[in-house]
Amino acid sequence: MADSIRALRAQAITDGSDDKVLHHQIVIVGGGTAGISVAARLTKGRRGQTDVVIIDPSEKHYYQPAWTLVGAGAFRQKATERTESSVIPKNAKWIQDAVAKFDPDHNRIQTRDGLTIEYDYLVVGAGIQINWGKIKGLKENIGQHGICSNYSYKTVGYTWECLREFREGTAIFTQPAGAIKCGGAPQKICYLAEDYLRKQGIREKARVIFASAGETIFAVEKYRKVLERVIERKLIEVMFCHNLVAIYPERKEAIFQHMDTAEKVTVNYDMIHVTPPMGPPDFIASSPLADEQGWVDVDKHSLQHVKYPNVFGLGDSSNLPTSKTCAAIRKQAPVLVKNLRSLMSSKPLTAKYNGYTSCPLVTGYGSLILAEFDYDKNPAETFPFNQAKERWSMWLLKKYALPVLYWTGMLKGRA
Repeated sequence: MADSIRALRAQAITDGSDDKVLHHQIVIVGGGTAGISVAARLTKGRRGQTDVVIIDPSEKHYYQPAWTLVGAGAFRQKATERTESSVIPKNAKWIQDAVAKFDPDHNRIQTRDGLTIEYDYLVVGAGIQINWGKIKGLKENIGQHGICSNYSYKTVGYTWECLREFREGTAIFTQPAGAIKCGGAPQKICYLAEDYLRKQGIREKARVIFASAGETIFAVEKYRKVLERVIERKLIEVMFCHNLVAIYPERKEAIFQHMDTAEKVTVNYDMIHVTPPMGPPDFIASSPLADEQGWVDVDKHSLQHVKYPNVFGLGDSSNLPTSKTCAAIRKQAPVLVKNLRSLMSSKPLTAKYNGYTSCPLVTGYGSLILAEFDYDKNPAETFPFNQAKERWSMWLLKKYALPVLYWTGMLKGRA
């Protein structure tokens, strides 16, 4: 399969009227959850009638929502990984390259390898950029010295190693300022770690701290109240408005800065799980497609770009004012596809995204609160019961049902 992909790309490079100049009807930037979901819907059952190309340099595709469970020893790491070629829809083309520059005024992009690709319509779903280097001492020490993170396939296994080797002392779990993917993930691993230590009979020897740059544990009141009770029950210390700015592994020190006063606070640790700062990809932030913060600037209901009508955006790289989750993309993708097809047929864009997102808040092994809400922070729950309650059934949904829904539903354009 890899050979056929390379052959397809080589052929594509010579297909243009000028050397290394291509043209495609719909270009999708990003081969992650957002890009593949949109491509699958655009090409599903249309037997090549729609010319869709995906641009992404990755060799692998990951089911990242399971990494929280991997870090707690409750999910196989290899089960979260597949080859990128295996998830490309059969009626879509794949150019294994990275975008270097957008030129929306001329409906074209340039790639890292020197291609110029012209398009009729552009969809941007390029994900979020993890900025390991923004915390002093993190990038060079992650994956060793008790410094772990579930936010990378390469480092998630070390989280489980740290938990297994922990005997006593202080375990810190951080959440940075600004947008991150899966806003609930930093606290999920904290709850799981606390539960693990309790099950091992060493909880009384451990100090568990959740340090967040945010002001509260959760933005939606219905779920915030129950999570506060979870924290109280588990005897977890919370440090709100504290942002991790540096780590000194030789002294086992974590340096936090208060978000309001800028005061520095030093906390010694034996294990620290770091959620790194994140932001828009550099190639988007420096482009005409970006808003003032660097995200793709789209209408929050139609997902159409506010300046370039033939451009759409979704997922983590967009400025949609909702949590950056896989569940949000599942609702965004059908809206985008419907509106794109309407635009292609010169019809009004009638589909609307209401900001729906979901956060399966794991509170321990076998317990989960399924938070679902919209732009207005109103609960938008799926099931006919109160989801602001820890449930075994929702744990089963998270661990077993959602991965199947992802691989065989979302990425196939079926869900």
